[in-house]
Amino acid sequence: MSREDVGDLLAFIAVARDQSFTKAAAKLGVSQSALSHTISRFEARIGLRLLTRTTRSVAPTQVGERLLKSVGPRLDEVEVALSQLTELRDKPAGTIRITTSDHAANTILFPKLGRVLPDYPDIKVEIDVDYGLTDIVASRYDAGVRLGEQLAKGMIAVPIGPDMRMAAVASPAYVAKHPAPKKPQDLTNHICVNIRLPTAGSVYAWEFEKRNREVRVRVEGQVTVNGIDESISAALASLGISFVPEDTILERLRDKQLVRVLEDWCPPFAGYHLYYTTRRQPSAAFSVIVDGLRHRN
Repeated sequence: MSREDVGDLLAFIAVARDQSFTKAAAKLGVSQSALSHTISRFEARIGLRLLTRTTRSVAPTQVGERLLKSVGPRLDEVEVALSQLTELRDKPAGTIRITTSDHAANTILFPKLGRVLPDYPDIKVEIDVDYGLTDIVASRYDAGVRLGEQLAKGMIAVPIGPDMRMAAVASPAYVAKHPAPKKPQDLTNHICVNIRLPTAGSVYAWEFEKRNREVRVRVEGQVTVNGIDESISAALASLGISFVPEDTILERLRDKQLVRVLEDWCPPFAGYHLYYTTRRQPSAAFSVIVDGLRHRN
């Protein structure tokens, strides 16, 4: 097999797995147009259509799916074999890919990696911020970060952060005009800032608990966002009550920029965990990262 065939196969597998020229090009470090040209040239050379392209999606054809299933795992084995060669080096080396939310990245990953990576200059960490519940196996991530209650079965889970709490907050100006809610159900009479979850495409139903009684409330308001920082900004602008992780607004609570409501309905819950498949053979670099991120009381 020629070097050209290997390069074309790697390009095809990247596009077929991500079902996107944009995402695949970013991972391969090439332009989208160059990647499209490579695939077209590959299809012309073998005389078969491997991908079905539309204006909105890319998907393998029946022939492409067959090639992906037969060749993909073999190239994965080669990649694993090459990565394992780094075990022979004096120091752990390699790239670790992690998918996470921006909140976990900013509050957990970056501070801890800042203490670990300077001692291991040959380890690189690629962090992909995504609120969706990404399939780390299909997307070829080494690990992902999720809250303890969201962990998928069959995964190894390592706690990397303390327990968390949510906080319902509003500006003093908002509370001055609207009596503070006494129970979660009262939120239906308030203006609230919704958060839309990319995993379901729907807005998040706020979750509360008190004395083992769980309550979920679907709130209404004029503003919907898809990020924690934006939800906090909306609350500061008196656009309604927001529901955000407690640690993100402690300083604003101290400065009285925000007021907390329903605090007795917001108990602690399991915090962030690093998770990875049981089928993964940990490299020395991966073990260093896992140990560096592990939460220690």
